[in-house]
Amino acid sequence: MSSSGKPAGGPRRPGILILFAALVGATTLAYVMMPRKPVEKPAEPVAEAPLPPLRQSLFAAPPVARQVPVDHVRHGETWTDPYDWLRDKDYPKVDDADVLDYLKAENAYTDQVMGGEEDGLRAALFAELKARVKEDDTGVPYPRGAYVYQSRFSAGQDHPVFVRWPKDGASNGEQVVLDVNTLAEGKDFYDVEALEPSPDGRYLAYSFDDNGSENFTIVVKDMQSGELVGEPIPGTSGSVVWAADNRTLFYVLKDESQRPKQVMRNSLGAAPAAATLVYEEADPSWWVGIGESQSGRFVEIGSGTLIANETRLIPTDDPTAAARVVIPRQDDRLYSVADQGENLWILINDKHLNFRLVQAPLADWSEGNWTEVMAGSDRQYLTGLLALKDWLVVFGRQDGTQQVWVRGTDGQSHTIAFPDAAFAVSPLNNEEYETGTLRVRYHSLVTPPTVFDYDLAGRTLTARKVQEIPSGYDPSLYTSERLMAPARDGTPIPVSIVYRKDFKKDGKAPLHLYGYGSYSIAMEPGFSTARIGLLDRGFAYAIAHIRGGEEMGRPWHDAGRLTNKPNTFNDFLDVAQFLVNQGYTSPGQISIEGGSAGGTLMGAVLNMGPDGMFAGAVAHVPFVDVLNTLFDETLPLTTGDYPEWGNPNIPEIYQVMKTYSPYDNVARRPYPPILITAGLNDYRVTYWEPAKWAAKLRTHKTDDNVLLLKTEMSAGHGGSTGRFDKLKEVALSQAFILRAHGLSK
Repeated sequence: MSSSGKPAGGPRRPGILILFAALVGATTLAYVMMPRKPVEKPAEPVAEAPLPPLRQSLFAAPPVARQVPVDHVRHGETWTDPYDWLRDKDYPKVDDADVLDYLKAENAYTDQVMGGEEDGLRAALFAELKARVKEDDTGVPYPRGAYVYQSRFSAGQDHPVFVRWPKDGASNGEQVVLDVNTLAEGKDFYDVEALEPSPDGRYLAYSFDDNGSENFTIVVKDMQSGELVGEPIPGTSGSVVWAADNRTLFYVLKDESQRPKQVMRNSLGAAPAAATLVYEEADPSWWVGIGESQSGRFVEIGSGTLIANETRLIPTDDPTAAARVVIPRQDDRLYSVADQGENLWILINDKHLNFRLVQAPLADWSEGNWTEVMAGSDRQYLTGLLALKDWLVVFGRQDGTQQVWVRGTDGQSHTIAFPDAAFAVSPLNNEEYETGTLRVRYHSLVTPPTVFDYDLAGRTLTARKVQEIPSGYDPSLYTSERLMAPARDGTPIPVSIVYRKDFKKDGKAPLHLYGYGSYSIAMEPGFSTARIGLLDRGFAYAIAHIRGGEEMGRPWHDAGRLTNKPNTFNDFLDVAQFLVNQGYTSPGQISIEGGSAGGTLMGAVLNMGPDGMFAGAVAHVPFVDVLNTLFDETLPLTTGDYPEWGNPNIPEIYQVMKTYSPYDNVARRPYPPILITAGLNDYRVTYWEPAKWAAKLRTHKTDDNVLLLKTEMSAGHGGSTGRFDKLKEVALSQAFILRAHGLSK
């Protein structure tokens, strides 16, 4: 189970083992089905009370960071960094008064330009966004062990309450498992990563982060007495697995650079110092994660990078047994496994980059005993497995569109038929092994998130919940398309786009373009309540499925990483121009947005794009100081990022990287209005990267456009954790987007 912003109930997520990735969004709880009422298009902005354009000269002078030049020599070239001082020398502790004063001054300037959270356009947008959230809400109940679990929100609450009741309907009734609101009381930030009941349901292990650093503390609660058992375990990755004895816990400790490194085993109630080391990853570029197999028979220990991994198994009924390696690590070899009865299923990319599916005896899974069941294919990309007692579910993509294959123990297989042509689907709350039902979360650009139960034998979908939008939503008012934009090298780039049916393709409409394109992460064509307001104001909203993601299979990722990384940025610019050519919008009418590695994208295209193409840009926690960060192996993600971006100590990589590193390529040229966000406790993209970028942009840009930097002083990479606090962040971004397009409401 997990808290707000993640799938409630902790489904064992199928998929290739990627042990770290940039944050690309959040999964919301499913909502109650209700009749939908139509939404009328909002009135045009009130002309007599316009907000001032985002022109710097119309406001007080922005903060100016002092310059203290520091020289770096790389491959014989000298790079001068005038804002190196913004990195607190005591990091990860940030208490330098000059640094904090600068960040606070930038926050104050943002509020001066955009208005405060409680005023004007930001407040109106927050109210609009909040009106689309069902405040008093419940998730779909799901069975696990002897209990049925459910997550609930109450009106006014920022966090969920998790409850359970006996599966057999015993008279002792409902019990509160965890009230995250109580735990978060008085804290600016509180995130629960995992809630794992022991197999017998007596104990609950959960992990929390109360400052956004993603250093999670594990605690164990006795569900009978309500008391905590033993001492808290700090410095973990957040994941926890129980052995079958209800007394043994497995978890992962991070090292001093935030890398999940050591798998530990400990007994219930024992001091953390008494824990036994089960596995330690020696390669500094590899991360470690743990999980439990769907059958509950194995603790899975995974270590790896984006391009290679290794899995070990420990029987849960013999927790002190040595971990057995499934397939020893090899360069550029990825695989994932799932046990089912006497067999082991393996997805592996040994014969094809898009993976093949093989079956092996659990007693001897060596390669000589493999039987191929699904061959590798250019059209099919296999991404994950979910093995139930009598069914195997394979997740993947067919010609770029998500697909779910179902295979019975009789060897017969079929695909699940979903309502839309393009959609996003993922498993949800599948905690049982002996079941004939698959639960998924399904949505599309025009279809709100729906929780479906799929009868694997009957081949029927039953909707358990459709997200309710209290303020109203009529899907018949909107339409979506899947387009192919030609890149400059001739490669067709998929584009998903949604707009109201009264949208006119005359080149006059505003368009908001989103992109990511890294870490083999796909930007699915999914639903967003936050997007409705833009569509109803006449916008088209497009997602550029650029190279570097996985939308078109594993080769799509390879075509946008290492020395191919410039393809990611060129693709985005080519998509923007294509949408202009097709009449969806025009130059100067396109706003753009991306976060984390998508922030790299924003920085690169702002440097590379033609003058006047973009109306504005929003870059969330952007990874923009690429050279400085990837030359610094003391930072948490540096060595682990080499498979994606490359090691700049290699001359060939360096020569490519220096052409796009956003901070290093800021030029004396015009830039559109830009909103940059950061998190003070963010270890994935450290706060000084966006701060330095904002400072350098201010001194170089030749325009009169506003540049804003907003730092969350008590949050990390994902921003706020409370559902309403998150809406305030969205309201700021949307207020900025609207004003960048000259709209006042």
